[in-house]
Amino acid sequence: MASRVYHQVKQEVEPYCFPQFPNIDHSLCYSGSSLGSHFSVKNSREHYCTLESSSANGSYTFYNSLSTVSFSPNGSPMSQQESQSYPSDQHHSPDNTYGSPISGSCITDDVCDLRDKLRELETVMLGPDSDIIDSTTSPEMDSWRLVMDAISRGDLKKVLVSCAKAVSENDLLMALWLMDELRRMVSVSGEPIQRLGAYMLEGLVARLASSGSSIYEALRCKELASADLLSYMHILYEVCPYFKFGYMSANGAIAETMKDEDRVHIIDFQITQGSQWVTLIQAFAARPGGPPHIRMTGIDDSTSAYARGGGLNIVGKRLSKLAERFKVPFEFHAAAMSGCEVQQEDLRVRPGEALAVNFAFMLHHMPDESVSTENHRDRLLRLVKSLSPKVVTLVEQESNTNTAPFFPRFLETLNYYTAMFESIDMTLPRQHKERINIEQHCLARDVVNIIACEGPERVERHELLGKWRSRFRMAGFTPYPLCSLVNATIKTLLESYCDKYRLEERDGALYLGWMNRDLVASCAWN
Repeated sequence: MASRVYHQVKQEVEPYCFPQFPNIDHSLCYSGSSLGSHFSVKNSREHYCTLESSSANGSYTFYNSLSTVSFSPNGSPMSQQESQSYPSDQHHSPDNTYGSPISGSCITDDVCDLRDKLRELETVMLGPDSDIIDSTTSPEMDSWRLVMDAISRGDLKKVLVSCAKAVSENDLLMALWLMDELRRMVSVSGEPIQRLGAYMLEGLVARLASSGSSIYEALRCKELASADLLSYMHILYEVCPYFKFGYMSANGAIAETMKDEDRVHIIDFQITQGSQWVTLIQAFAARPGGPPHIRMTGIDDSTSAYARGGGLNIVGKRLSKLAERFKVPFEFHAAAMSGCEVQQEDLRVRPGEALAVNFAFMLHHMPDESVSTENHRDRLLRLVKSLSPKVVTLVEQESNTNTAPFFPRFLETLNYYTAMFESIDMTLPRQHKERINIEQHCLARDVVNIIACEGPERVERHELLGKWRSRFRMAGFTPYPLCSLVNATIKTLLESYCDKYRLEERDGALYLGWMNRDLVASCAWN
């Protein structure tokens, strides 16, 4: 009976409240000529954002089955079809900045009318069978009331959570309705939660469309000038000190361990631009008694090659010039491959060299036992242990998204990236012309991947430091203390940033975060 009454409520409320979705086609529509992805909702006017077109002018494209919708420079969705004049549309209002007919949503039309309608339905239901109905349907009615109340109050975070819950429970009607409401609430140029909400909404839509992997690859391989992408990454590095200070703590551990060594081999499993090593080369140059001979093996895949504008030889030349300037003997070996492909012979370890291995923001990309029987995450640790390194450094985001089911993973992602977007807001002015590009090209792709993808396609698989400790111990490593002098220097430098940033030494590791949320953890092993 509960089911009958609940569906009766839905049938009576739907024409009044929801946009109509008569036929859903879950097939992915993907074109090689466009990076846009969408799922087709036949005869629907609903719009779903993709991150396909982002440029410095702030234009972001939506796709749907009938028209194209773009973010205007202020972040509001605007359909090309609907942005035309409405000479005969009495529902269109100049105050409706989102460019869709006002009647498209009962919530934005008149929340009070909807509440009155629900009260009428509730009164009808609470008749002769009131005892039975009250005990069987009130939780469902309460849930609807809470969602509508959140929308009327503009509580974006609560609406995002409700939408994710609907997706996790396969409540397609509720999910599609809330996506439509969210489209009116998010903005890539708004408050931190509005900006993050735009990308999380993209992830939810992509999850329903099974297009998360396509969007992630599109964002990673965006046809963007490599110099621009490098610039965005550099700005993010500067405005988010936990990335910079994570690298600094790793460098400090390596410098301390190698202070008496004459020949040093450093293996960096994700060297990207090689910027991390500038300060270490300078520190070795100033070492009493002279610098050691440094040989560096840089590992990275083709995506980073695109960001650099070329292969690893670019990094090698840049670091070689720097070392020559500071009179540090230096040689560079490039290993252009994914971490999953690395074998012992690729690392070219030589006798007589003190070995340091750096895992900075890399291991979470390696599939573990929950994804593949090959378990490259633990395989790499065992491989490195067999090389007898003097020190191994780990820097990772302090988040738990690896094996968590979808809904808890969504909540964790919302919590983590809310702190990150808030911290960016305090450091980088909202009117900064490159902020949208920085957030999209450096952060949005990860958010979409965490929310939209499963199995091998989900490559953003973060773990908390406690789990990393277990993995390192199982591989045979023991903790190595971080350099206290470097930690003190980081604390001093952090004072030049907003006082909401924090740094804490705990259980031999360094945690860097925003307010009460840890964002990055750094530690060392031998």
